Amino acid sequence: MSAYVVSFVGLALALISQSLATGWATEVFVRKEGGRLRRSWMVMAVAAMLLALFHGYTLELALRTGLYDLRQALLGSLISVLFALGIYGFRRQLV
Repeated sequence: MSAYVVSFVGLALALISQSLATGWATEVFVRKEGGRLRRSWMVMAVAAMLLALFHGYTLELALRTGLYDLRQALLGSLISVLFALGIYGFRRQLV
C-alpha cells in the first residue's frame, strides 16, 4: 500500500471513531440521571464532534488535492480510536 492509501484509511478510521464517540457522549448527555456530569458529557460530545469535523476536512483535502501527511494521519487515527474507547468505557460504567 502506498503512503497515500494508508493516510486515507487512517483518516477515515479517525472520522468514524470520532463520530462514534460523539454519539456515545450525546447518548449519556441526554439521559436524565446524569446529574452534575451532564455538562461534562456535553463538552465531550461537542469536542468529539469538532474533532470529527477536523478529520473530515483533512480527508477532503487529501482527496481533492492529493496533499497528505502520513504521520499526522496515523497519529490522529490512534488518538481518535483511544478517545472513542475511553468514552465507551466511561459510558459502560454509567449504564
